[in-house]
Amino acid sequence: MFLSCGDALFDCFAGASDNPAVIQLDGRAGGAPMNVAIGLSRLGQKVGFFSKVSRDIFGERIMAHLSNEGVDTRLILRTDQLSTLAIVSLDGTGGARYSFYIENTADRSITETELPAALPGDVKAIHIGGSYSTALEPSASSYAALVARERGRRLISYDPNIRDSVAPDLDLWRARAAALAGLAHLIKASDEDLAKLYPGRDAETVAGDWIAGGASLVLITRGGEGAIGFTARGVSARVPGVKVKVIDTVGAGDTFQAATLDWLARKERLSPEAMTGLSPAELPALLSYAAKAAAITCSRRGADLPRADEVAGAFA
Repeated sequence: MFLSCGDALFDCFAGASDNPAVIQLDGRAGGAPMNVAIGLSRLGQKVGFFSKVSRDIFGERIMAHLSNEGVDTRLILRTDQLSTLAIVSLDGTGGARYSFYIENTADRSITETELPAALPGDVKAIHIGGSYSTALEPSASSYAALVARERGRRLISYDPNIRDSVAPDLDLWRARAAALAGLAHLIKASDEDLAKLYPGRDAETVAGDWIAGGASLVLITRGGEGAIGFTARGVSARVPGVKVKVIDTVGAGDTFQAATLDWLARKERLSPEAMTGLSPAELPALLSYAAKAAAITCSRRGADLPRADEVAGAFA
């Protein structure tokens, strides 16, 4: 079983209106770690989600959505604090820009005393997503404490997912990323993340630093240009992007993450040692599978992640 931890919110897509007094919003449940959980479930994996979810209308929809998608919700904490909202605007290429309503909201308010005393015994891997829940207090320190406690017993997966519109201080993001990368066995980041965290440094150098810090596998996504992967044993690979008509890129990175974890589980490579030992044939196969899944998400509106049969039948 996987356990994904972190953001649970509503993405509200702003529609066009001729009346300046009217904003039409199309709300979709989202948040990177919740998307990863749903993506894993759709790909056929057993997965749970840990976060704090509001009892407001958005939180009730989030809980129903997770239940409908077959995600285990038994560890979720409920609160009267309001849900986080992200207002999403799209550019001409389908790229997303986010504005967050996040002060004192449910999913960023977890404290260390609220962490589960023990995780279910069948949890083999923990995924923590970046964005605000791993950057802002009190949730940032709480998730760091959780993965530090569990690192020796379970695989740790991490996606920095930098959102400097939430917290403009990039030194804060660098500090959080450095701490969590040092606890993770698998790190997936985008080239946009790297440009913000470490301007002027290439992907190979950053990946090498993360591997020197203890990571077994580092994957860097490059949008339409594909992805690069590096193992701690020195194997590297590049795959091109999958050509698709892009509706928007919301959830593409989360899909890549979920598909990566799914591939590792299916191939019995879901351990630090097994990831370190990925062969020159296995690493590009992993990258290609994850890129294909992400392309499907880009071809439709919002974080609508694919199911296993869709990935198997796509781009044949």
